[in-house]
Amino acid sequence: MIKKFIICTIVVFSTFTQAQQGTSSPYSFYGIGSLKFKGTVENQAMGGISVYTDSIHINLRNPASYAGKNLSLYNNEARPVKYAIGTGFSSINLKTSTAEDKADDFSVDYLALVMPTGKFGIGFGLVPYSSVGYKLQSRNEEGFFQYRYRGEGGINKVFLGTGYQLTNNLKIGLDAQYNFGSITNTTIAFGYNNDGELLQFQSREVKRSDLSGFTFNFGLAFAKKISQNLEIMATATHTPQADLKSENKSQIATITIDSQGKEYVITSSEVDLAALGLFETNLLLPSKTSFGFGIGRPRKWFAGIDYTFLTTSDFSNRYVSIDNATFEDASTLSIGGFFIPKYDSFGSYWKRIVYRAGLRLEQTGLVVNNESINEFGISFGVGVPVGRLFSNANVAFEIGQRGITASNLVQENFFNVNISLSLNDRWFEKRKFN
Repeated sequence: MIKKFIICTIVVFSTFTQAQQGTSSPYSFYGIGSLKFKGTVENQAMGGISVYTDSIHINLRNPASYAGKNLSLYNNEARPVKYAIGTGFSSINLKTSTAEDKADDFSVDYLALVMPTGKFGIGFGLVPYSSVGYKLQSRNEEGFFQYRYRGEGGINKVFLGTGYQLTNNLKIGLDAQYNFGSITNTTIAFGYNNDGELLQFQSREVKRSDLSGFTFNFGLAFAKKISQNLEIMATATHTPQADLKSENKSQIATITIDSQGKEYVITSSEVDLAALGLFETNLLLPSKTSFGFGIGRPRKWFAGIDYTFLTTSDFSNRYVSIDNATFEDASTLSIGGFFIPKYDSFGSYWKRIVYRAGLRLEQTGLVVNNESINEFGISFGVGVPVGRLFSNANVAFEIGQRGITASNLVQENFFNVNISLSLNDRWFEKRKFN
């Protein structure tokens, strides 16, 4: 099992570093792109709630979940080692007041492993933080193309964290996260002569930022039985504000574009950003705080609510500034839960399936043309038992909308499909006989 995991890690890490783009949203034009990670597939199927934790699934949004009590199944000696890998497919219909388009994307969403060590648990893995992937164009008053924009890249996180079981009911945890990635933004300006004819040569500016830096995520998780059949759970996490180092490059070029849209450089020159004080800048990431509460019957049903708040109004980047966009504080409200007909049924496979559903309402924090960009999604999914030791495959479906068509903006109607494997294995076992 561990050999397969190492191979899988290498393959997925290569995918992250070589092909970061996982969005076609025009709103990824702003800031550091669209924020990507919304939890594991199990979280996403329940509207994004992360208040629920158990011993067989990884909760990557709260490091306190890495810890836990030993299982009676293991003679109260240990807990399983947990693996998780998730992928996603998104289909987006883009609509303005005058036109429509469609885009599809595939991405690897996360790879993680959690190991038990007594009252501690250690987790590490790789997740995306943001993604940039857009192609836009604007016209002048005469209806001719004026500018063409495109962008690609994003930021990923490698994390290492630990959780500790303070009491039977309370756990704490900490993630240390190294952020890395690059974002490239390209702008082409079209020129015309006095007769309105397109000039032979166009101007192109390419800006690239290589980003790196550390962030931290603190977590608490509380669970307590209030009756024989009912258990309550409460969680809290906090990621403090942090700076990422941004090493910047800028190139100005004269180009020509053929009938197939391919660009050929005629002349080019590098902008002396050091003289402008822009070769190395700091990108301020906002703080993030979340709270969750839920109630349920263990291994039967659960219902919970999460609220997340980001101080996005503090976001700043001196190197890339956009006139028609600002940032306000962001928030997300998630409601969801699951139901299991009979988790220990030996006569019916279908009764052991986990059925999940949820709702998500999000204020993204982005303001374009004085309009706040909001998002909502309705999700549902299932967890299907596979193999042994409570391993399962999970699928989540989400339909939703982002943005509006007013004020010359774009409305996105999206359909997301996310699939994951949540695997359990036993590495450490005490010998019963010598």
